Amino acid sequence: MQIGIDSFAAWDNAGVSTSPSERLQRLVEQIEYADKIWLDVFGVGEHHRREFLDSAPTIILATAASRTKRIRLTSAVTVLSAADPVRVFQEFATLDLLSQGRAEMVVGRGSFVEAFPLFGLHLEDYDSLFAEKLNLLLKIRDNNEHVYWSGKYRPRLNGQGVYPRPLQNPLPIWIGVGGTPESFIRAGLLGLPLMVAIIGGETHRFRPLVDLYRKAGRQAGYSADQLKIGVHSLGYVAESTQEAVDDFYPGYARTMTEIGKERGWTKMTSASFDAQRGPQGALLVGDPDEVAEKIIRHSKALGGISRITFMMNPASLPHEKLMQATKLIGTRVAPALCEVGEIGENYVKVS
Repeated sequence: MQIGIDSFAAWDNAGVSTSPSERLQRLVEQIEYADKIWLDVFGVGEHHRREFLDSAPTIILATAASRTKRIRLTSAVTVLSAADPVRVFQEFATLDLLSQGRAEMVVGRGSFVEAFPLFGLHLEDYDSLFAEKLNLLLKIRDNNEHVYWSGKYRPRLNGQGVYPRPLQNPLPIWIGVGGTPESFIRAGLLGLPLMVAIIGGETHRFRPLVDLYRKAGRQAGYSADQLKIGVHSLGYVAESTQEAVDDFYPGYARTMTEIGKERGWTKMTSASFDAQRGPQGALLVGDPDEVAEKIIRHSKALGGISRITFMMNPASLPHEKLMQATKLIGTRVAPALCEVGEIGENYVKVS
């Protein structure tokens, strides 16, 4: 099972006094350290809000590429609906060349909507924008560099070349999804790997959606090995469960309550947090053994997963805590999962 970390380059809610420049420098240090302790993947999100510094994730990833050797570098996620697929491909192809074949992208519609008015787009086109732009992105990737294409939201391409071409062929593209059945089915029909953001509720409740993905993929002629499942989870690891709870809960509660005001959620409480930390809950918060055991349960509940990534930003943790958690994920959680997993090239189904 591939183990990794995702970051939104949280700054304004970091709970400590740091400049934007320092925050980005420390994020690159975290990616460099994750590479040294043999974590598999590091993802950087894309947001256009004051509290995040990740509006240009490929620049952050390219900086990290020059300071790492083996870790895979991905978006988490690229807001494709609000972007030009030609530029997205060019940026990640360049990242792939700089990293010598370690670039990936997870594309999605985004859980925040600030990018739409920022780039002059309409929210009522939320899904159709993504569908059309994904079609173009895959055409650029899978065909030769001279692309013929026409659509509604972008000027047509009449055989213009799209350069550079990446080192990897094909450049890995995952679909990032939340809880919409149509999104799972679309990813299956296209035979693309799926990254499921499970940030709340009970993980096993996503099984019917994952089954829809696998069924659609099989009907479209794709093999089980092509239909990979990854999970993006809120989580944090400390030496003891109590330390993990004490570190994570205050910032997490504050962040989720603030976001809840925008989305109509109820205020985050300690009781709700404890339920999310429970055996069936989505949060991966605890000591290394507890978290590893929970990942195994999540994998079984979803019928086998190939990647798990930790998102720690909602807890407003200082850099030192993020680095310590990164160390524990790489040196304690990952080895524990390897001991019980049946390891394949890019896939583990926990038995």
